Amino acid sequence: MKVKEIFVSAPGKAILHGEHAVVHGKVALAVSLNLRTYLWLKATTTGKVCLNLPNIDLFLCWDLSELRQFLPSSCGNREEVKPLDAELVRRLREFVGAANGNLDTCNMATLAFLYIYVSLFRSSELPSVTVTVWSELPTGAGLGSSAAYSVCLAAALLCASGVIPPPLKEWDHTARWCQEDLEIINSWAFQGEMIIHGNPSGVDNAVGTWGGMLRFLAGKIIPLSRVPLLRILLTNTKVPRSTKVLVARVKDKINKFPAIMSPVLDSVDAISCTCEKVLTEMTSEPITGEHYNILEELIDINQHHLNVIGVGHPALDTLCRVTLAKGLHSKLTGAGGGGCGITLLRPETDSSVVQATVQDLRDCGFDCWETSIGGPGVQQHSLLSVKEEVLEILSRY
Repeated sequence: MKVKEIFVSAPGKAILHGEHAVVHGKVALAVSLNLRTYLWLKATTTGKVCLNLPNIDLFLCWDLSELRQFLPSSCGNREEVKPLDAELVRRLREFVGAANGNLDTCNMATLAFLYIYVSLFRSSELPSVTVTVWSELPTGAGLGSSAAYSVCLAAALLCASGVIPPPLKEWDHTARWCQEDLEIINSWAFQGEMIIHGNPSGVDNAVGTWGGMLRFLAGKIIPLSRVPLLRILLTNTKVPRSTKVLVARVKDKINKFPAIMSPVLDSVDAISCTCEKVLTEMTSEPITGEHYNILEELIDINQHHLNVIGVGHPALDTLCRVTLAKGLHSKLTGAGGGGCGITLLRPETDSSVVQATVQDLRDCGFDCWETSIGGPGVQQHSLLSVKEEVLEILSRY
């Protein structure tokens, strides 16, 4: 094994503008969240492969002899990611007891790990390792937790197998890979996402890989080179919803009222493009209050559009009402119908206002965090640079 120990992290994601409209050929803007997933890989001499996922109470170990049966007979170029090996996925499903359709979070996370591990070490003796992953992201909230997990797996295992070099130098605290290596990480992370979700768009793993903001249109993903770091509140209403059902609901409404709904989708598209223009200006000229005024107006307009197309929810209305009472502007992010929302914080917003707003939202039964959007994608860390509480959690396993 090329690397004996590696510590990496990747961010979650939120949709800033364009959710649902993107399904109908409009622009969406996806941004990284400064809530991250952390992975610590350590080589061992136990003859076992151990996977520890304390967020979902999953702790597994396999003897290397159990996993060698999945090594392919032929060796290919691991930098060139081939289409997902359906036969290998099928065999691994049987191995983890998911062949009967029991595709819960634990089984999907296990499958993604084993698939990438076996595939990347296919040309050599399988190494004995312990991989521990812990996340600041809630699972199943539409915040890209599975993609952040897949990106971390890909980055760490690609380095451990020698496909890409670790970017961290002796004097660095954090480091990022070069563009070519990020492309490889993203490709393998997408394989993990395919195992977990079946037919993902690729947006979530791209945000986890590159960070910042991405423009998504008609299947094409373009990372934007520079975006400002924006403070936000992220609120999870904890109202469950089905993305599939909500997407179908929007499609039905468009088919029923095309003359009404098409202009709404065009307006959402214009909101995304206008927001992108404003954010670009904020990186090239002094940031003014007017920039934030426009961003707030776009948030309000888009939230009204999302209600019009049928993906609002009373809990999201409560979020908008509670934050507006404090002079703050909010919108849903993701599928809607519950789920999560984001609230923009201006630079001059007093900490007492933020704390009072967070408390008001928690009093509504919501989870709420102050965080930021637009931060870096996947990174390697020195152990000295990792937040003390994160290292303490991961050190337990």
